Amino acid sequence: MISIIYYYSFLISSYIGGLLIALGIDDYYMIKRMDHEEYRIIGFILLTILMILFPLTQLVVGRLFGFNAQLEYDRYLHEPVRTSVDKNKTVFQLAFLALSGISVLAIAYTFLKTSNLPILELLKGNTSELAKMRIDASRGISGIAVYIRNIFGIALTPILSIIAYVYAAKTKELFWKALFFVLFISSVLISTYDLAKSPIFFYFIMLILAMVYSNNLKLNWKKISGYLVAGIILLVIMYIAIQGVKEVGSFLSYNTGPIGRIILAQIAPFFLHLDTFSHSLPLLEAKGLPSFIIGFFDLEQVRSARMVMENVFPENVDKGTGGVLNTIFLGEAFATFGYMGVMAAIVYIATIIQLLYILLIRLRKTPVVIALFVYFTINIPRTLVGGVSDFYFNPIWVIMTVVLSGLFILEQYFMVIWNFLISKVKKKRVKV
Repeated sequence: MISIIYYYSFLISSYIGGLLIALGIDDYYMIKRMDHEEYRIIGFILLTILMILFPLTQLVVGRLFGFNAQLEYDRYLHEPVRTSVDKNKTVFQLAFLALSGISVLAIAYTFLKTSNLPILELLKGNTSELAKMRIDASRGISGIAVYIRNIFGIALTPILSIIAYVYAAKTKELFWKALFFVLFISSVLISTYDLAKSPIFFYFIMLILAMVYSNNLKLNWKKISGYLVAGIILLVIMYIAIQGVKEVGSFLSYNTGPIGRIILAQIAPFFLHLDTFSHSLPLLEAKGLPSFIIGFFDLEQVRSARMVMENVFPENVDKGTGGVLNTIFLGEAFATFGYMGVMAAIVYIATIIQLLYILLIRLRKTPVVIALFVYFTINIPRTLVGGVSDFYFNPIWVIMTVVLSGLFILEQYFMVIWNFLISKVKKKRVKV
């Protein structure tokens, strides 16, 4: 979790691009929309502070809790997975089957509510309106359908497939093998239906991590290189099919294609945030906080990523192809409370992540806990380039934690709780 955050979310997708922008050699279309050049340097300074203060905060928190990352992570990798649910096996499997059924139905419901499935239109060869169809697929669903898709389809299905995989690998039972197959297919479909490129990569990384954490895979440089080559090939195929990119130079250029998408596309909006909320728009202040918090004060949440898109690329919004300009969480932190908000957000998020990491690595190692660990290992780095308010209150994280905590209790302690309740009922009958 910590390595992916620091080396991918911060170093590769933020700091390298930030350095190019600071040096003025980015030649990136987003940065060309920036009105005040001084934010190239200011933005890079803030990114440098992030690279130093974030791990320093985590180090201090770890020391306060007596946490030795190297020793405890090594112990976790070699610890056996506890899959003994024999006493309440039927109850657990029925509950898991019910949740899996709800997730698969949620995906089917999502497809039914989407008028034009981008992946289906791509297979048909209808690519003229593909960009607009992708926006419609992700934002065209409204009302309760959004919650059904986001919670049960997008979030829960991959987690359940991870749990099913670990049980299938450890127990070799047909029930878990069949369930994993169904959930795997469902996870791939929901990850690719709107032709977003990153979800399917993150899902495969989740599977690889589950294999590692459950002692079914030992990574070495040869295997890692193989996975990287396979990922690059898949990414090139997706860019050719979805974006229509065919020139070799587009793939090799540092500011276009896949490379530009990784090192510049996610950090460039951060500099636009600094420029926009310093001169064009006022700070959001309380309106930038989660709706769960500001709802008590009759305020409506405003996301800075959407406002920057409307301010910098109004023509894309008018055409219906403008989504949001998500970036490193510092962007929304600045848009909300300025430079003080940036410093506070770095310390706060670093503390939350380190505490969560310590908790997960010290919990009893079961398939459900492994799935929860894998889920946060992948989704925290993704959320770091989404916004700071998601770390104040994230309803999907809360729901996933509650659901998996329920499964964990059912998995490990159902019979204990059941016998305790039965004994209490018997005692009351005896007294009567």
